[in-house]
Amino acid sequence: MWMRLGTMAGAAMGLALCTCGPAAAETLYVSNERGDSITVIDAGAMKVVATWPVGGRPRGITVSKDGRFIYVCASADHAVQVIDRATGKVVADLPSGQDPEQFFLSRDGGMLFIANEDNAALTAVDLSTRTVAFQVDVGGEPEGVAQSPDGHWVAVTSEEDNVVNWIDLGTRAMVGETPTDLRPRHVEFTADGTALWIAAEVGGTVQIADAATRKVTDTLTFSIPGVAAHRILPCGIRFTPDGSTAVVALGRADHVALVDVATRKVRAYVPVGRRVWHMAISADGTRAYTADGLSNQVSVIDLAAARVVGTVPTGGAPWGIALLP
Repeated sequence: MWMRLGTMAGAAMGLALCTCGPAAAETLYVSNERGDSITVIDAGAMKVVATWPVGGRPRGITVSKDGRFIYVCASADHAVQVIDRATGKVVADLPSGQDPEQFFLSRDGGMLFIANEDNAALTAVDLSTRTVAFQVDVGGEPEGVAQSPDGHWVAVTSEEDNVVNWIDLGTRAMVGETPTDLRPRHVEFTADGTALWIAAEVGGTVQIADAATRKVTDTLTFSIPGVAAHRILPCGIRFTPDGSTAVVALGRADHVALVDVATRKVRAYVPVGRRVWHMAISADGTRAYTADGLSNQVSVIDLAAARVVGTVPTGGAPWGIALLP
């Protein structure tokens, strides 16, 4: 039986409970949706080192390629904010469109692809000029965004229309849709670019689409003893650096699933805090860090042991996590 560490006692004992080896010197940046802040965490020490105020309802978060800036979707302020890592200060607001939810930093680091939920569009912002490069209409309530490793495609989920939209970056036009299960929330390409993993939150599934045909070829389902099926709500997906394991956040199931990518079978379910949203994976692939939205904490998972080894408190309703080695 797994020990649940998402309680107050577990949070207080987070450091003492860690029996794993020392972690790499990494820093976590956690967006707190109801706290209007970013929590900065020393991952090795599992300790909060700073809290930065930001705009309203921060969600998607990432780090610039050169490590100088944090980008965060301030959804309530209809902006993507640029934060200087050295000072923790907001230095610019990017023209993001209405209600930015998530984004994807382009493979070359020069552009942000931003999903605008309110006006059903993908906005591409040139980071060198901090201006809009182009905008493409997509399905209703877009949220998840990912660029293929070869740079050819941007995939955007439409929660309202239950599709993934495919945008050809060569023509900057949408060229097709992939029907999905209900409310696709997040997308993630495999490292070789051959497959797109799609988290269908209300459908309770992760679907896998072939990137060449843009058709769903497999659907993964989840079953956790003692957890009602309607609470299994897939959200974030992250792959370990070696591509062998997919870590899937299961929302109100308060668990993550560790999925063997080759066999597409769940090898373990790990209980974490309440309403797990998104995650980050350590650069060495040994740990996952989850944003536990209703527990106001980050859980630290030893992936080899498939268990939580510590927790770190955050601001209100942590949503996304960015990691810098």
